[in-house]
Amino acid sequence: MKTKFLTLALLSCFVISVSAQEYQPQVGFSTETGLKTNFKKNKSGDNWFISLAGAGTMFFGDDNNDADFVSRVTVTPQLSFGKWFNPYFAMRVQGTAGALHGYENRRGATLFLQHNYFAGGHLDFMLDLTNYWAPYRESKVFRFIPWIGMGYSQRWSKETQSIPRTESPTLNTGILTAFRLGKRIDFNVEVQGILLNEDYNRVSKRKLSDGIVQLSAGLTFKLGKTDFEVIEPMDYALLNDLNGQINDLRTQNEELSKRPKSCPDCPEVVPAKVVNNYAENVVYFRINSSRIDKNQQINIFNTAEFVKEKSIPVKVVGYADKNTGSSSYNLGLSEKRAKAVAKELIEKYGINSNQISIEWKGSDEQPYKENNWNRVVIMTAESK
Repeated sequence: MKTKFLTLALLSCFVISVSAQEYQPQVGFSTETGLKTNFKKNKSGDNWFISLAGAGTMFFGDDNNDADFVSRVTVTPQLSFGKWFNPYFAMRVQGTAGALHGYENRRGATLFLQHNYFAGGHLDFMLDLTNYWAPYRESKVFRFIPWIGMGYSQRWSKETQSIPRTESPTLNTGILTAFRLGKRIDFNVEVQGILLNEDYNRVSKRKLSDGIVQLSAGLTFKLGKTDFEVIEPMDYALLNDLNGQINDLRTQNEELSKRPKSCPDCPEVVPAKVVNNYAENVVYFRINSSRIDKNQQINIFNTAEFVKEKSIPVKVVGYADKNTGSSSYNLGLSEKRAKAVAKELIEKYGINSNQISIEWKGSDEQPYKENNWNRVVIMTAESK
């Protein structure tokens, strides 16, 4: 009896701190840098944003340097729509349109103003360096976000006879700085450059390319859930259940400590010989993952040792929890999990593939009442 409680006490020290407590997830913050942290996958409707801004726009063409600075600047609106997939990576689509002043030096004497208009859009990949290199915190006041993208732009003019319409693919890059005004609104200042074909303004003097530079300011509005949750190595429900068991054992241990240390009238107990012919081990997985964590390798190792010792087959069955993903998606996920465990048994622990049978049940069949516990592969081996 004392051995049993000593083992459970050591287990409690390994799994949690000395003082049992209710574990709470890290929502809206992380304790390590973003690049070293795993975040729970957000839902399709979460972490979207829409931005409205006004930009000072300047065209860089072959003869534009001959014009004065003020006359080259126009004001154009910008509209952006995108989604953050984790605290440091996002994708967005941005569109802009308006007046664009181009210049043409005709016959080397007259500087002719082109009253152009343009419209363009681009798809961008954004990296929030303040959440990538530092711990993530949803309430940060300032964020520094470089980005790069590709798109398309078209230019036209009222003077269609002398300056025909042109179009060009674009290479876009820039830096966005965001200042938090509230939980759902940021103030943005952004600078970006747009690389165009050399004859975008129908003036070609064999230079490398034409370009547009924009400096904009505006507001970003956040849609859906605004924060992210950190994924811990184990489920909180599992940890809380273990905490409850440990607290119950402490109560029982206090009662046992009040009993006599010896029992002279009790007969000596002869330990029974136990022959173990059955093994069932479980490999837990994170949400939406089929990657085997290091702390689950011991269960695969124990199963492999039992199978090799008894020279028996092993059955590997994959499952998925029913509260995440559709039934068809979970069936494929449970298949990946089962095959990942079978591959580990074969390649890492030397089990013959002929000894392994693989099944996958998806989320239609749940081996455990606790939903989070069903992100598992169950390995069963039995000698007759």
